[in-house]
Amino acid sequence: MESLGEKLKTVREERGWSFDYISRETNISSRYLEALEREDFSGFPGEPYVLGFLRNYGEFLGLNPEELLSLYRSLRIQEQPVPMEQLLKGPSPFPKIIKGAAIVLGILALGAGVFYFVSRLPKETTAPPQAARTASEYAMNTDFLERRFYPGDSILVSEETNSYKLVFSNLSDTVTITTPRGSIMLDLGQEVTVDLNNDGFAELRIIVTDFVKNSSASGALLRFEQTAAPQTAASPDIPLELSPGREAVTAIYSSPNAMPFTLQAAFQGFCLFRYEVLFEPAGPGRNEQYYQRSEEISVSAQNGIRLGISNAQAVKLQAIIGGRIYPFETGGAGEVVAAEVRWVRDDENRYRLVLIRLD
Repeated sequence: MESLGEKLKTVREERGWSFDYISRETNISSRYLEALEREDFSGFPGEPYVLGFLRNYGEFLGLNPEELLSLYRSLRIQEQPVPMEQLLKGPSPFPKIIKGAAIVLGILALGAGVFYFVSRLPKETTAPPQAARTASEYAMNTDFLERRFYPGDSILVSEETNSYKLVFSNLSDTVTITTPRGSIMLDLGQEVTVDLNNDGFAELRIIVTDFVKNSSASGALLRFEQTAAPQTAASPDIPLELSPGREAVTAIYSSPNAMPFTLQAAFQGFCLFRYEVLFEPAGPGRNEQYYQRSEEISVSAQNGIRLGISNAQAVKLQAIIGGRIYPFETGGAGEVVAAEVRWVRDDENRYRLVLIRLD
């Protein structure tokens, strides 16, 4: 019969999933996932954590959680040592009453000895408790700020006439930052962009430069960078020139309100295609893959999608919004393209889904 760890490992490897990917999807630390597959339960805070992680991991893999829990309990029973009294063939030579009395007297004698020893110890002077660290609040007065933050510290970011407060709320296996758009969790070296005023643009980029996991006293080195919003197109047919580093913007769809959309890609030939959903901390992250002729993919987003295409004419793209289809092109034959498809708001307070060509 396949063991608990082998069953988990077999299904995970069949699906080609890494521990890091499963950790992001289930919020279970990679080290606990690896420990479950090794059947090493010594590093868990307690058995309830083992049972909870095992159930969630099994459901994510499509396995029967009850079957996994049954395998775990059987494994734990096998690890339990056989009580000594079961190994003794004959009954105890002493009556149970005498044995019980001897145990009670032994406990009383031991307690009396401990009490006497403790009472003879010199009294220690209790050290005064250390003052709790006061949380600091910083103001971002330039385009970027990089410093070490500790749980409770906050930063004020000004955007036009408004100020937005972000709080470094927790440090465990990841860094947790509370923003006006909700909480985000970042690992070492990871970065995320945040739309502070919910206008469809990410005004702030956060990068985790350094931290020690589960060490709140060490804090985390964070870098905050303000980003510039791209200009919008005045009409669907006339691309606008952008600031240096941008090529052009072309409008795909116009609406009084931004709404979720789906990007469909149909491949006409061999193509390296990369996409990343923007402004969604809980999104799927960056995906990159080679595609063959006749393959198709669909990507859904609330705000925008960043694209990387090795051959612009090898893929046909269309946006689906409100049940209607809007085809668009990103470039010519053999052209390598970096672009974004995202919502922007124009001077008339209307929203446009636009294609932004990047360098």
